[in-house]
Amino acid sequence: MASNVVADDVGAVNSNLDDDVEDDYGLREACGVFGCVAAVDSQLDVPQLLALGLTALQHRGQESAGMITGRLECASFKKHIGMGMVSQIFTEEILGKMRGDLGIGHTRYSTAGSSALVNCQPFEVETLQGKIAVAHNGELINCKSLRQKVLKHGIGLSSSSDSEVITQLLCGSPPEGEPEGVDWEARIKQFMNESPLSYAVLVMFGPASTRSGTRTGTGHSVWGPCRGLLSLNSLNISLPVTPSKVLKKEDTMKNDLHDDISHWAQLIVQLSRDVNALLVIVADLFHNNYSKKIITKEDSNFEPEGWVVSSESCAFQSIGAKFVREVLPGEIVQITNQGIKTLAIVPRPKKDPPAFCIFEYVYFARPDSLLQGQMVYSVRMRCGRKLAKEAPVEADIVSTVPESATPAALGYSEMSGIPYAEVLTKNRYVGRTFIQPSTRLRQLGVAKKFGALTENFVGKKVVHIRVASPPVKYPCYMGINIPTKQELIANQLQPEQLADHFGADSVVYLTIDGLLEATSEGMNLQDMGKHTSHHCTACLSGKYPVQPELW
Repeated sequence: MASNVVADDVGAVNSNLDDDVEDDYGLREACGVFGCVAAVDSQLDVPQLLALGLTALQHRGQESAGMITGRLECASFKKHIGMGMVSQIFTEEILGKMRGDLGIGHTRYSTAGSSALVNCQPFEVETLQGKIAVAHNGELINCKSLRQKVLKHGIGLSSSSDSEVITQLLCGSPPEGEPEGVDWEARIKQFMNESPLSYAVLVMFGPASTRSGTRTGTGHSVWGPCRGLLSLNSLNISLPVTPSKVLKKEDTMKNDLHDDISHWAQLIVQLSRDVNALLVIVADLFHNNYSKKIITKEDSNFEPEGWVVSSESCAFQSIGAKFVREVLPGEIVQITNQGIKTLAIVPRPKKDPPAFCIFEYVYFARPDSLLQGQMVYSVRMRCGRKLAKEAPVEADIVSTVPESATPAALGYSEMSGIPYAEVLTKNRYVGRTFIQPSTRLRQLGVAKKFGALTENFVGKKVVHIRVASPPVKYPCYMGINIPTKQELIANQLQPEQLADHFGADSVVYLTIDGLLEATSEGMNLQDMGKHTSHHCTACLSGKYPVQPELW
């Protein structure tokens, strides 16, 4: 009897076997953040770069998107937000009105707060020191108590998003005061100590205005807690955040490989990442006037025209930016016209090691992104190889449920020697169904998403499901937002029962040890430094890096 092996990535983590249940929570993904600052004499089109960056991060959120830009010569910000996809929200007409020297953008999938326009990011607020804007990826585990703290200070909140809470907390002075003027670094440290996870935050701020409307101070910044663009990463659960570099036109070299159209600004950018591990990535931007040129690693003497910051490095390819490095857990990074500077690394309470979200490898991140010095695609292939060793089976073909599981299926095929063939084709015009805000929408999306390639499995009567991830059994309060065990099918049915439910002959998951081995093998420990990230497996093992606040 012929067999067919199907490798899946997440492994039917959503339960909701009752088709009539409309869950308001469900499995929720972290969002995507992108920031850009143009050099003083740069011709960089900041809004276009922000739109390109957010489009590259569209897989991290499809509910809404927004951006805020600012100019050096004035204290005002320009803001545009909307529900839907990035390409629908930011038309050429809208982008033409968003001209600026720096900006931050956000694409959202709600983990806290409802899917509504009022919760769209970035958030902005006016302070005595000028306006600040915040874009946030992740979820505050103690948002309830922090929200009460803000309200008790007489500050009203206009949304249900924890991102607005972060914005308001950064407006307050630290307990020790600010005798020498506003200290954004101290404010950010105060916030990070109050909420150790889980977030990657970009903060942009402008100069204060006088009553006559003229500006005071020296200029705009995008920051995490300081002038410019700041990126912060939480102390406990790490989310991705990465900086990149842009070169000036005269410094680029001719090459026919691809179009390098990016450049990065030299204003203050501060990036902050929680101590645990949401990732942020920084890159240099190199402007080449849309000609076919590429910058190589050896071209280190070129002067960058700017920098960009992103939740994932995949956003750099579309704009031609050069990867610089990942922001470390707990690190506060400032980017100015002088370059990238680490302001501080806030230690995790009790000196425990950080914990990078392992589900980024399993599903969330794009396969062409670099996380912890390794490509996500390669990790997923190793998961498939591990799975072939742990759960071998006799079969005629190995296939996949596209697309996150495809590298795992190829790895399984390679290790087992069973040929790979596609049995499903994906409609490219249907977005990610896994991050739809309700079960009903996910089910309808799947129905539109796949078509069967029946000739590739004609005569095959036996189906074995091999899942390139351990079963998701426990709630996650740190960016995925799985509030209850009842939402997860692995808590309701054993693998044998799942096989019956799916009409398969067997269901076997990758072990947690197998996943950890696959993710650790390719980590660039030298690039990560002494702050090497361990991984958070709370949704798989029930072992949380920090006890979450119950709500």
